Amino acid sequence: MTIVKHRRQTSPCNDPGLGPAQPIASELAKAEAKLLSLLDSREELIGEICRYLVSAGGKRLRPTFVLLVYRACGGRESRLDDAIDAAIAMELIHSATLLHDDIIDTGTLRRGKPSAFALWGLAPSLVAGDYLFARAFELCGRFEEPLVKIAAEACIQLTEGEVMEGRLRRNSRVTLDDYMGVISRKTASLFRAGAKVGALLAGAHDATAATMARLGDAVGLAFQMIDDLLDVLGPEEKIGKPVGADLRAGVPSLPLVLGVEKYPALESLLLNGAQVDPAALERALELLRSADVVGRARNLALEQIAIAHQMLEVLKPSPFKDALARLINEQVYREV
Repeated sequence: MTIVKHRRQTSPCNDPGLGPAQPIASELAKAEAKLLSLLDSREELIGEICRYLVSAGGKRLRPTFVLLVYRACGGRESRLDDAIDAAIAMELIHSATLLHDDIIDTGTLRRGKPSAFALWGLAPSLVAGDYLFARAFELCGRFEEPLVKIAAEACIQLTEGEVMEGRLRRNSRVTLDDYMGVISRKTASLFRAGAKVGALLAGAHDATAATMARLGDAVGLAFQMIDDLLDVLGPEEKIGKPVGADLRAGVPSLPLVLGVEKYPALESLLLNGAQVDPAALERALELLRSADVVGRARNLALEQIAIAHQMLEVLKPSPFKDALARLINEQVYREV
């Protein structure tokens, strides 16, 4: 059996001089400053937890994506502050879901550091997540009703995706369609909403906004597929959590869904999860790292990347469109 070792691939995206965020560096700086200011609370513990999580790292992919779509759709200075607020709101919602995810998964590591759940426990982490959601809608609340509805629908889908994933845990009969349904709700929904809101704030026609939503959907799906793949490939110091965390938790990740289909021996490991001994876990990871599983997972991500590039064709040439193309490609070649 051929085992694929994870290695860095060469791509124009790896050139730091061509980073997707470069054309909107000033906008992102404003967004970062405002984001951090919104983490303060009259209750010191809430602010401490929120600052710990948000300042722990992360590439601010969602704000970058929203602001690039805004600019690529012709967004002007007159609504830039609105676009920045929308970008911040998406990051706040995302951060809230990280706190809640660690509670649900009893996750003790996040971005290579002890999770908020591990440090402060269930109740404070839960309340801090609620606080971040409230802050997000404090920003969104002044927008036109259709824009608020887009953000609210994304949050509804997030919750549905979380419950759907829980319902499918330790289920060896999960199909690829089931998996796509989960990540469409749990991950892609924020990218989809952020892209549509960014386009509408820029004054784009409804058809263009719908295309940008499809772009966001494809980017979000590709992002999660690669994230699932990295959970299997590691290493731990790169991904910031134990390798094989999804397997231990029985989460129906992409490699696991594809692996069980090809290697029936994985079924019992999926059902037993954290109860398996280290040797059995390593054997399972070897199967999930096989050329067949890794290659098919990467090809499914590449299909979404191709769709995303197709959606870009409706936009006029600009540095922002070029940056979006680089951001799209980066999802396949990223290491974390």
